[in-house]
Amino acid sequence: MVATKNIATEVATPPYWEDACKHLMKKDRVMKRLIPKFGDACLQTRGDAFVTLARSIVGQQISVKAAQTVWDRFALLPKKITAGNVLKLKVDDMRAAGLSARKVEYLVDLALHFDNGAVHVKAWETMDDEAIIEELTAIRGIGRWTAEMFLIFHLMRPNILPLDDVGLINGISQSYFSGDVVSRSDAREVAAAWAPYCSVATWYIWRSLDPLPVEY
Repeated sequence: MVATKNIATEVATPPYWEDACKHLMKKDRVMKRLIPKFGDACLQTRGDAFVTLARSIVGQQISVKAAQTVWDRFALLPKKITAGNVLKLKVDDMRAAGLSARKVEYLVDLALHFDNGAVHVKAWETMDDEAIIEELTAIRGIGRWTAEMFLIFHLMRPNILPLDDVGLINGISQSYFSGDVVSRSDAREVAAAWAPYCSVATWYIWRSLDPLPVEY
C-alpha cells in the first residue's frame, strides 16, 4: 500500500516477532518449513487508528486498485484526515470522490465514535482483544473481521485467529489438509499449536498464498 498525503509513514514492527517465530517453528511442522522462506519480513503497522479504520471502510467490496483511487480522492478533501475534519465535509463532496451513500454514512458514524469518545483509543493498550472488538463492531460498517484485521495490523496483537478470513482457511487447507475443505473447528485445532502467537502464524499462512505482505 503506497503512503499518500495525510498518512503517517512511520513504520513499527512487533517486539515479540523473533520469539514467536522460534515458538512456532518448535511447535508446528508447517511453520518450521514456512517461516525460513520469508527471511526478515514481518508484520508492520503505520498510520493512526482513525485513518486505518476509514481506509478499511473505503475498501469494502471493491478491488484494491479501486479502493486506492477512491481513497486518494477522499484524502484530498480535508487538510488532514481526522474525525473532526471528516464531520465537517459535505456529503456531496464525499460522494463526488467516489464513495457510495452507505460508505459516507459509515465514515460519518466512525468519525462520530472517535469525536465523541465512544471508542477509548488511549485505553486500548490495556484492554483485552474482545473488549476492543466489541467497541469497534458497534460502529456501522465494521464487522468482526475488520476489527480482527485492525487488532493484527494496527495494534499488532499477537494472538488473533481470524476464522472468518478466507485466506487463512484456504492456507490451512493447502498447508495442512492437502487442499481438502477445512471447517472452522479444523482450523481451531491446527491453531491450538500456534498460541499465544496466532497472529504471527496467520501472517505466515497468508504469505504462503501471496508472498507480498499486506499492509494497512
